[in-house]
Amino acid sequence: MSAQALSPTSGASPATPSAPPSRPRIVIAGAGPAAQALVRQLTRTPFAGAITVLSNRDEAPAELLELAALPQVSVRFGQPASFIDPASRRVTTADGLEFSYDELVIATGSAPAETPVEGAGRCLSYSTIDDAGRLGDAVRDVTRVLGRRPLGILVGTGSAAGQAEAVLRARGVRPVRTTVRPVAVVPTLAGSALPAAGIVFEDGSSMSGDLVVLAEERVARDGLAASAGLKTAPRGGIVIGQDFRTSVPGIWAIGDAAAYDGVRLGLLVASGSAASVCASQLLQATMAEPMAEAA
Repeated sequence: MSAQALSPTSGASPATPSAPPSRPRIVIAGAGPAAQALVRQLTRTPFAGAITVLSNRDEAPAELLELAALPQVSVRFGQPASFIDPASRRVTTADGLEFSYDELVIATGSAPAETPVEGAGRCLSYSTIDDAGRLGDAVRDVTRVLGRRPLGILVGTGSAAGQAEAVLRARGVRPVRTTVRPVAVVPTLAGSALPAAGIVFEDGSSMSGDLVVLAEERVARDGLAASAGLKTAPRGGIVIGQDFRTSVPGIWAIGDAAAYDGVRLGLLVASGSAASVCASQLLQATMAEPMAEAA
């Protein structure tokens, strides 16, 4: 057939214009440090779609407001994800709102395994690798106030406590570790720059020091896994591969909600590093799907 037969002037009916391609949609369930790091990484990539963050918090902290101000980001406050339908790729919030997604990332974090110790707000805490920097800064300030090497009391068992002890030793603290859970934290005298002076146990005994670090066990907030049929680790956490994909297509997990090789992800990799890799994988996935549909 000649080229003239295909030209608009030949009398042939004009082709029906195709519908504009829809923007890819990424929904992130959770709004903690891992979720925030992922949003920042995604907005630095060529990703041209929409990002919706479902936060379980009613308040709007400054860091989330900064993200919400970005043109492609929408933050829904007080709307925690409660149910996932992977077949229709929809997530429903506790209030019944539904959001369609092309890719869903679960970043719901973790929670303390036990109720907080009385006065825990006066303590330093360690639950993920991201806490290492904050712990180091606090130790530096305490050391400057004391003018000597601090004596630290470390409460906890497991991997988090082991990492916290290594950080304390590297920062010059003399750590005394206890696996017995205290019932209360002893405050320092009024006007002191140091927040805690020691801990008290149930039998009335006590330990004194210059700072107290709580590195107690935490459990992954992986309740969404059941609704979507996601594989979970025996000790909790949504099972992921090295690319942060879960066992169900289109669903990813990052931060302490995820588990790799049976270990909470927050104890294995910093949230910024994890977010960088996950964002790259998400970008590839959102670009590959339209190409597959076109083929």
